[in-house]
Amino acid sequence: MTTTAPASSAPTAAAPAGLTPEQRRSKALRRFALSITVLNILGLTWLGFEQAYVTPFVAVAAAYATELLLESADAAAHRRRPRYLGSFGQVLDFMLPAHITGLACSMLLFASDRLLPVAFAAAVGIGSKYVVRARVRGRLQHVLNPSNTGIVVTLLLYDWVGIAPPYEFTEYAPGILRWVIPLAVLVAGTLLNAKLTRKMPLLLGWAGGFVLQAVVRSLFTDAWIVGALTPMTGVAFILYTNYMISDPGTTPFAPRRQFAFGLGIAVAYGVLMVLHISFGLFFALGIVCAVRWLALVTLPVTRPLMDRFGRARAAGEAL
Repeated sequence: MTTTAPASSAPTAAAPAGLTPEQRRSKALRRFALSITVLNILGLTWLGFEQAYVTPFVAVAAAYATELLLESADAAAHRRRPRYLGSFGQVLDFMLPAHITGLACSMLLFASDRLLPVAFAAAVGIGSKYVVRARVRGRLQHVLNPSNTGIVVTLLLYDWVGIAPPYEFTEYAPGILRWVIPLAVLVAGTLLNAKLTRKMPLLLGWAGGFVLQAVVRSLFTDAWIVGALTPMTGVAFILYTNYMISDPGTTPFAPRRQFAFGLGIAVAYGVLMVLHISFGLFFALGIVCAVRWLALVTLPVTRPLMDRFGRARAAGEAL
């Protein structure tokens, strides 16, 4: 459910021996794409997904078309070669984010028998990559999670569209498989983020923050602590944790900032729950991504002010 940032933006110092940042990025991207493709196939044919069979095809087609159209326009505007004209591997890695976004929107949204909202979500998600950008480590890149952005905008504009029911991920799985499936998704996603995306600090901040907000809500509101923590046991939460919020292209690099990013999502989610706002997971991630984008685009103004404040404070302490 994520799309990966340009490899050059990855921290080179963190590359494991024998694997360059570009190779690690490509490997993670292809595993993400394979995982979500297999999950969609199993979900529609066996697990209990309630979307129409044609829905993922429409969503992916909309994502592909939007990606190719906007990449052509962006390449023409900046007089560069479109990224879909490279080698097979380069073209594959360029198109996989659109593939992931399309399948994520198809899998997570439920619009009954309507296809337009899902196609709209996929197109908005890809479009956000070209419209909402900020300079990160000297490179202009998108900062909003594409899949989540498409879902959030669709939920806001189509009030009759909802999120797919969480039970669909194990609805028809027999017996012990209802326990094996979440465990397998958890292990696979955790290993992927530990070895390739390097987003474990973010996940720890998110998981720890989720528990903390549940405890705080149970202490200061009428929320039941067990009920507030129960979402963590579902496949939907595991997928959201390991495949949505850990998007390498739209999250910080430094471990401390990763942790703050994950914790911020949990705090935003807790506030949304107190305000009784539905679909809190998706709105919380959208809020934190928007705040990060705002911080990045205002950095040329805020950084000199912070530096000046720091020098003045140091001079005052020296007196």
